[in-house]
Order: sequence, then structure tokens, then C-alpha cells
Amino acid sequence: MIEEIDWGHQSRTITAALSGSHLAGAVFVFAYLSFFAPSDTVPHGSIAMDVGLFVAYAVVAFPLVGWWCKRVAWRDVGWITEERDPTDDERQRTLELPGRMAAVTVTPWAAAAVFFGALNAAGGHSAVRVSTVFFTTLDGGLVSCTIGFLLLERLFRPVIATALAGGSPQRRRMIGVRLRLLMTWALASAVPLAGLLVLPLARRGAVQHTDIGPAVVALSLAGLLAGFVITMGNAKTVGEPIAEVRQALQAVQEGRLDVQVTVDRAGDLGELQSGVNRMVEGLRERQRLADLFGRHVGTEVAQQAIEQRSGVHSEQREASVLFVDLIGSTALAEVLSPHEVVRTLNAYFDAVVRVVSAEGGWVNKFEGDGALCVFGAPATQPDHAARALRAARSLHQALADLAPQFPGLDAAIGVSSGTLVAGNVGTETRYEYTVIGRPVNEAARLTDLAKDRAGRVVASQGAADRAGDELNRWVSLGTVALRGQSAPVVIYEPVEVREPVA
Repeated sequence: MIEEIDWGHQSRTITAALSGSHLAGAVFVFAYLSFFAPSDTVPHGSIAMDVGLFVAYAVVAFPLVGWWCKRVAWRDVGWITEERDPTDDERQRTLELPGRMAAVTVTPWAAAAVFFGALNAAGGHSAVRVSTVFFTTLDGGLVSCTIGFLLLERLFRPVIATALAGGSPQRRRMIGVRLRLLMTWALASAVPLAGLLVLPLARRGAVQHTDIGPAVVALSLAGLLAGFVITMGNAKTVGEPIAEVRQALQAVQEGRLDVQVTVDRAGDLGELQSGVNRMVEGLRERQRLADLFGRHVGTEVAQQAIEQRSGVHSEQREASVLFVDLIGSTALAEVLSPHEVVRTLNAYFDAVVRVVSAEGGWVNKFEGDGALCVFGAPATQPDHAARALRAARSLHQALADLAPQFPGLDAAIGVSSGTLVAGNVGTETRYEYTVIGRPVNEAARLTDLAKDRAGRVVASQGAADRAGDELNRWVSLGTVALRGQSAPVVIYEPVEVREPVA
């Protein structure tokens, strides 16, 4: 971004803007004091002499101040010409540069007020006239410097944006919105009105009671013009970043987190711009964490955790459990290379997640080469058993389709339904969402049983009782005794893979 700034062109534009604003102010002050303001008559005073002195002063003062401003600018923005990032000190000086340059331009106006005031005093003018010259020159300089400052702020915006690209804006010695508005009122309204207020006093001090009408018109027009320029400049300075921030917030509200507000101002407005960028970056980071969290624990569990904040709590509910376990994983590891083993496992788990998710379930955890899948928790699903049984049949077919591409890929599937406890298990500092109960243990035992059957899929009586119309796709295999359970259970397998009970 540094290479995009043509500092030579930028400095010429700045010089022209400053020269124009101050020359216009100087011409108005001179014309007002020479032709409009009430004045006492002094024999040796002449317009020609005043014009000569004004031109001579302008020829000396303005180029000198221009050289001074350019020297200050070159010292503070030398990092641009050197095509490098600014240091912290250079960044701060760059932010303060428009204000510092505007302050430099106050010097010739203050000197002019003193010089021409003393010149009028030496020429025999009254104290009222001397005061009028002094304060009119000083007020005109303040207004011109304010306009110059607003122009400098706008012209320096690309430079400030580049300086702030590597850090946040600082509040130190920066003009805030409140002070800016007070300055706008003082210089756009108070100064012209003060000039109108003192006109009767100046007229009273004159030798002849001159007409103050022209002076009133001149001050009114100058106040209207200067007030309009200063108010418009401040309105754009304050309104533009607020509009950009509002558009960025609207985009965030619509779910778009790719917005970036250009930080091209210092002080309150720069902090507002930078704060929006930090907020959006925080939202992006939160979205990344939520996505990562969802990939680890499942979307439903992640959403529940976000809504319920934190805490170890659980609930009892009706749900179905599908357990799938790879058969012959040890043999695969001995036959295949580590890379091929990883490819096979990834394809296997991808099929599990894809099929289970399609039926509205979620993979609670991967356990080695097995996976525990749950239907009906944490989201309530009245047809959880039918979903689990359909997923079992679909998963068996999906793994069969993968077998030609991954030789030796084979898995057993067990499905059970019933009452279990679902919730967070652990401590306040670390816990996980899981399910505990008879259906979990029974699904694992059914998986062991399914490894000895050609169909590789076995379901419990509890799942069959809750299956609804899905039960038509399953057939009873009779009663078996499962390891770890005292009572025998009736088991089922899909009709398409039916095999006589051994």
C-alpha cells in the first residue's frame, strides 16, 4: 500500500490547498479593513501603501511558512519515501501532522496581527482602529487555519490509512468529536458574530460616523461562506466514517463477516473504525471456533453448549444408539502402509458421518476404529429408532460400496433404543457431552454379535418396538444372550441381509 502513495503529487496538492485557503483569508481581511471597516481618517494613510505592505508581507511570510510546513512533513513521513513501515513514533507523528501543520500556519497570522496593529498605532490611528486591525487579522487567521486543517485532514487520509495499517490509532493529543464541534461553532459562528458585535464600537471610535452597512454585509457574507465550508468539512469528517461503520454493521447483521473498515482517521473516529474491525475479527474468530467445536462434538451439541453457556448437567430421555466398529483393523494395519490405513479410515469415518447426518443423528465420538452415534439427543426426535435403523441399513450399503476401492474394509453395526442419560460429563473446567445407559452398552454388545454374522447389522427389541413402519424392513432372529446382560434379548437384522440364526 505504501507504493500507491505518490508523495510528490500529494505534497503539491497540500501546498495548493493551504495556499488557497490562507490567501483567500488574507485577501478578505485586507479588503475588509481597507474598504469596509469604519476607520478614523489619517492624512498620511493611503490604500497604495497598505497594498504594498500587504503584498510585501505575503511574499515573505507565506513562502517561509510553506517551506517550514514542507520540512515538518518530510521529517514525519520520510518512511513513505523510504518505502518501509513506520515506527510507532513515526506513526504517531503522522497522525498529528495535519494539526501540527495547521498550527504552524497560525504563526504568520499572529505576526501579521502584531505587525499591522503596531503599524496602525505608529501611523496615528486610534486605539479602537488598532484593536480592530489586530483582532480582525487574528480572527481571519484562525478561520483560515481551521479551513486549512480540514483540507489537510482530507488530503492526508491515504497517508494516515497507510500509517494505521500496522497499528491502532492513539488518542494522545488527538482532537475528539466534541472538541471538533465546539471549534466549528466558535470559528464558523462566534467569530463572525463577534465581528458584527464590535462594529458599533468601532464606528463610535471613528472621527466621522461612517456607515457600517457595507461592513455588516461583508462580515455576514464571510461568516456564511466560512461557516458553510467549516461545517461541511466537519460534517464529512464525522459523517463519512459513521456511514462506513453503519454499512459494516449492516453487513455483519446480514451474516457477512468479510467486511473491513479502512482506518484513515485518528482520535475518536479512528478508534470507532478500528473498534469495528476488532469486533468483526472477534466474530470471525468466534465463528471459526464454533465451526471447529461443531466438528468435534457435532452441530447440535455445539449449538446447545452456546445457548446454555457452560455447566455440568444432564437429562434422562428416550433415544437410540448406533455403534459401528471396523472389523480386522489390526490385520489392515499389518497389510497396508500407514498412508493407506489413514485413507481407509478417513473413507470409513466419512461414510459414517455422512449417513448418520443424513438421518438427523450425530456422531458422539470416535473410539479408535469405532464410532458411537446417537439419535434423539440432544435434539428431540420422536422417530429416533426409525432414523437409527434406516441409518444402519444405509451405512451397511455405503461401506459395501467402498469395499472395492478399499479392500478389506468391513464393519459391524449394532442398534439399540431405550432410556438413557444424555448430557455433560466431567468437571466445570473440562467436560464432554455424551450418552450413558443400557442402550449404549447393548449397542456395543450387538456390534460384537454382528461381527459373526454375514449381514453385519443387528438391532435390539427396544429399537424394533419403536421403529414404526421401518420394522417392515427388519426380521426377527430370535433370542440371544448378550455378554454382560442377565436376561436374553430378541434381535433383528435387515430383511435384505437375513441369515439363519447359528
